[in-house]
Amino acid sequence: MKRPRLIFQNLLRFGLFLSFPLIALFPAPGWSVAPAWTVAGPAGGDARAFAADPGDPNHLYLGTTNSWLYESKNGGASWSRLAKIDPADGFVLDSVVVDESNPATLFVGAWKDSADGGLWVSHDSGHAWTEMDGLKGQSIHALAQAHSDPHILFAGTLKGVYRSTDSGAAWEQISPEGDREIHEVESLAVDPGNPDIVYAGTWHLPWKTTDGGKTWKSIKQGLIVDSDIFSIIIDPEHARTVYLSACSGIYKSENGGLLFRKIQGIPSEARRTRALMQDPEDREVVYAGTTEGLYKTENGGRTFQRMTDSDVIVNAVYVDPRNQKHVLLATDRGGVLASADGGVTFAQSNGGISERKVAALLVDRSDPERLYAGVVNDKSFGGVFESNDGGASWEQVGKGLDGRDVFALAQTKDGTVVAGTNEGIFVLDPPSGDAAVPGAGGASAAGAAALQWEAKNTIANTIVKTATEKANGERVNVEKKEKAPEVELAGRVDALDVSGDVWAASTDVGLLISRDQGATWQGGPVMGASDYTSVTVDGNTMAAAHSGGVVLSTDGGLTWWPMGLPTMVTRIHSVLFSPDGMLWLGAREGVYFSADLGKSWMWFERLPFRDVDDLSYDAKTHRILVSSRASDQVFAIDPKTQSWDWWQTGYQVALIRGAGGRLVAASLDDGVLVGPGAAAVETGSQ
Repeated sequence: MKRPRLIFQNLLRFGLFLSFPLIALFPAPGWSVAPAWTVAGPAGGDARAFAADPGDPNHLYLGTTNSWLYESKNGGASWSRLAKIDPADGFVLDSVVVDESNPATLFVGAWKDSADGGLWVSHDSGHAWTEMDGLKGQSIHALAQAHSDPHILFAGTLKGVYRSTDSGAAWEQISPEGDREIHEVESLAVDPGNPDIVYAGTWHLPWKTTDGGKTWKSIKQGLIVDSDIFSIIIDPEHARTVYLSACSGIYKSENGGLLFRKIQGIPSEARRTRALMQDPEDREVVYAGTTEGLYKTENGGRTFQRMTDSDVIVNAVYVDPRNQKHVLLATDRGGVLASADGGVTFAQSNGGISERKVAALLVDRSDPERLYAGVVNDKSFGGVFESNDGGASWEQVGKGLDGRDVFALAQTKDGTVVAGTNEGIFVLDPPSGDAAVPGAGGASAAGAAALQWEAKNTIANTIVKTATEKANGERVNVEKKEKAPEVELAGRVDALDVSGDVWAASTDVGLLISRDQGATWQGGPVMGASDYTSVTVDGNTMAAAHSGGVVLSTDGGLTWWPMGLPTMVTRIHSVLFSPDGMLWLGAREGVYFSADLGKSWMWFERLPFRDVDDLSYDAKTHRILVSSRASDQVFAIDPKTQSWDWWQTGYQVALIRGAGGRLVAASLDDGVLVGPGAAAVETGSQ
């Protein structure tokens, strides 16, 4: 154990423990404005809806799942964040409409859950937004404008169908209020020549009105009963030709919905068809975006062919009216996919889009410009991403992870990168003779793609058995150590510390230790608990935490015992050893530290921050970095002076790391954030 700093020895000597207001010793920090944090990627994430400027098909808008609206002025080749329609996170922008009579006016319908949502409008091409009072608080899943009269808008909410005849200023419900059938409206379509003819798809059946909502008729003939209706489109040249998609497949009517027939060619596993798009030039061509890939028909629906892999979840399809070969898909996990050959091939087109959920973040120990980001929920589109230029560009390094979520990233003293996933532990190994070793020069784009993750999940424990043997003519009981049958770790790994000769992992099966660089692991539940979520190593001294306690080992994890904790602590999230041997604790009640391995604790009082989720040490500035998932602020504590600085990131932060004098953060929904340099702090208490 390294010698604690003198300031802590003096405080402990005089008994200034939990009750002492430590920060009162120092001036309170000032508050000022600092350079903005920027979203750095990795590109991609969830994309939900397209809309195009009627006069300029290259001018596109994209709705996402986190309140952000994106804009492209080059047909989707690249994107930029246009606006966050509401300060709150988590609004799903499923409906985007560009006013046909005035393209500077945009409407966005959004939902978050059954009790939240609304309709927002912008009159300056999406820069400033106002929530419209008429549908405030309603979850809007569909929005449509009447082609024959752009002043008329329709909205589908969980309560029913609403109409505005004055460009959204006022709304009236045109489906029967409290109706037991026409509610939970998922899709809408308006007859191109008659705004009184409206089709509405609900979570169980489709409906139609021909008199502006005075009466409604069920149009379920030919449909499998209780089908969710995700999308409805009307042929603009033959308005009685209607396509609709449901969880049971795709249907077509040629008599205005009186009778539908199920289109063949889409297999049962692709039943959830979330989007339909008709080619604006060739009406026989229809695209169907499903939860099992994109399908296309070139003969009016008689046959369909799948155009993408089955792991592509399509939420929306855009076909360029000036170039029908140019097709865009808005997808879950993969962001925007673009095709220049009518859907035969697709490539990601996510430049400028960052909607990733980053759960792990690593700064290379030898090169602070090299970053690794581990993401969750993105399956084959996720895994780990590597940047060799401080976040300006990223390459996916996912081979061998097979779509696993990544919750922890750590680096050995020789530069090897180790990942903790929802299904075990993996080590990043370059193929022989190809890419450079991570941490020793990085890899080119081609090299990054060739890197391979290798599983290191063998648990090889030793068990003690009692056997009876003869000794000096007598039968005696003796204890013998035997190797237990090897098992494979298949559970979640929340934290790793591989900085020393002995590796440690916090998993949902307990604490695991490896003394052979991950070739085998030993361990399991400790003190009756298996749900450990944080671990830290200082030589042979280790500490690990679960929500209700901390355990300590001074022999490299061979034995553990419970650590004493501050009495006021109710939930623990993170533990960390700083290089001076001080143990830091992140808890619901804030930050604590101990110079004597938990015999006594001090509370970092008056830090305007609670519910601390993550702690890390910045070797460049010698500070403890602090973050909380419940806040967009991050803090840096100087252990020597006990002063602290803070930054307002503007995003919900999961992790904060130091990168050569600059801060980088992992956000909950916006990817990796790059902050100002150490000299550009927002506050300075000392």
